[in-house]
Amino acid sequence: MLTIGVLCSGGLGLDTLLKIANEHTIQFILTDRNSTGIIDFATKNNIPFYAGNPRKGKGYDFIKSFSVDVIASINYLFLIEEDIINHANELIFNIHGSLLPKYRGRTPHVWAIINGENKAGITAHIIDSGCDTGKIIHQIEIAIDAEDTGAIILEKYARAYYPLVKKVLDNVANNQLNLTIQNEEDATYFGKRTPVDGEINWDWTKEVIRNWVRAQANPYPGAFTFYNNQKIIIDKVSFSKDKTLKNQVNGEIVKTEPEVIVKTVNGTISLDVIRTENCTFARGNKFDNENRK
Repeated sequence: MLTIGVLCSGGLGLDTLLKIANEHTIQFILTDRNSTGIIDFATKNNIPFYAGNPRKGKGYDFIKSFSVDVIASINYLFLIEEDIINHANELIFNIHGSLLPKYRGRTPHVWAIINGENKAGITAHIIDSGCDTGKIIHQIEIAIDAEDTGAIILEKYARAYYPLVKKVLDNVANNQLNLTIQNEEDATYFGKRTPVDGEINWDWTKEVIRNWVRAQANPYPGAFTFYNNQKIIIDKVSFSKDKTLKNQVNGEIVKTEPEVIVKTVNGTISLDVIRTENCTFARGNKFDNENRK
């Protein structure tokens, strides 16, 4: 049985942590202060844990007295430094939410939907000093279906995370690791997203707007626009067959019943699910940010 240290955050981290704990001895956990489920699990099971940013030696000072075969990073919020990277006796690896070397960086599944990809995936890779640049251990490809949102893709990931982790751990236990160097010519990088990044540009095509909306749909902060100084969060749109007039502009409301129909650069879309309540729209008015304060 391997001895393991786990770096993890959030629900996905907790779910995988519980499954690892069923088969291996967890010596320590590093997490963030908001991952209360992970903190509760560690507390109830007497597993030493550190909650907070591990950088500047804080994480290493906590784990340095523990000897572990493997350190596994699962949905962990923080970048780690070389003191932690070099601590495992056999392997330190991360599960990244893309088919590396594509979509290095943060929230890769959201970026994949925004960019109109029809597949995503998860990659087990060695952690090195770069950002998602380490050698690939294994990958699992996951389809992005036409109606998938960012949250749905994460649900698909959740079903695949532990089987991938288990495969890596079995490889280590059986001395069967096979590593592949990432091809830098294929590498892409996308940065962290915040709620303020969800603003819709009505000069985009209807296809781009649809992907933008579904990538960030509830329970994510959501794609948004403004109407009469009110922020309107939109969770689902679909393509409409409604026609537009030559004098209508992008973002203009074409009709309001039975659905709100909006003009885009190459056609119209229907606003199927609006999260913001008490919205009264008028035909001929425009979604815009010109009155935003």
